[in-house]
Amino acid sequence: MKWFTDYTLVEFPKLGWDFNVYENLVEFTLPGWDIDITIKFYGVIIAFGFTLAVLFGGRMAYKWKMSIDKMLDVLIYGTFGGIIGARLYYVAFEWDSYKDDLLSVFKIWEGGLAIYGGIIGAFIAAYFVCKKVDLNFYKLLDLAGMSLLIGQGIGRWGNFTNQEAFGINTDSIFGMTSEKISDYISSHYSTLTANGISMDSTLPVHPTFLYESIWCLFGFVVLYIVCKKFRKFDGQLILGYGIIYGIERFFVEGLRTDSLYIGDTGLRVSQVLSLTIVVFCATLTIIRLVQINKGNVDKVKEYKEKNNV
Repeated sequence: MKWFTDYTLVEFPKLGWDFNVYENLVEFTLPGWDIDITIKFYGVIIAFGFTLAVLFGGRMAYKWKMSIDKMLDVLIYGTFGGIIGARLYYVAFEWDSYKDDLLSVFKIWEGGLAIYGGIIGAFIAAYFVCKKVDLNFYKLLDLAGMSLLIGQGIGRWGNFTNQEAFGINTDSIFGMTSEKISDYISSHYSTLTANGISMDSTLPVHPTFLYESIWCLFGFVVLYIVCKKFRKFDGQLILGYGIIYGIERFFVEGLRTDSLYIGDTGLRVSQVLSLTIVVFCATLTIIRLVQINKGNVDKVKEYKEKNNV
């Protein structure tokens, strides 16, 4: 059994920081089976973020008097729906990489999952399960919105251990560099250039995982405050999630080097989708709040008329 293997030296030159980042937590062989098992920090961090998100969601569900048994049904099917959605979304926009080897579509352990596809898949699965078990879908989405920000805020550190999902070159104080990043830039130079991205493998890059992690955890705090003090209707928090995450993803996606593109248009899928989600969620939120405010005004007016106030 070997602990902490396959590391890379990560440096933040302007901050004067450098340290070894391990990709694998432990490697061992199953006794009697002669099967080598590797547990990566990426998976551990994702699992940790997922666990905290579930625990928070369960706690809030208890406070809102929602059935925990029904919530577990949604969680199980939603997880499967999320994985399937994340894979299909990625494959759809990277079809040229899979069309000649269809079996590779099922090899999710080799990477290739997209967060937006996961969210869409999970929500679709959750909708049908909620209808079947008679659970308030919009209230469930409010829990999901806050929980997702916890999971995403923590899970992005998994990208750090893999030294992936980083951004373009930068001279900012947060610029980051490592051998894995340099190797990626060198091996993907032609693809990056074709997408209009000019990169130098010797220069630091934006740590986009860090930007997204900080923003998501900040977004969670904002939504939690809204939940406690300003929540007016079921579905308000998931709309808030769409606005908060959509704004962040739109700007961060513009810095990344591994974006999915819409054909040869040069348009990044996540940026187009993020902008659409922000506009859609903001519009629905405004409309719903105006309706509620108008309803309150009408009630006050009716009360005054009945009581001659």
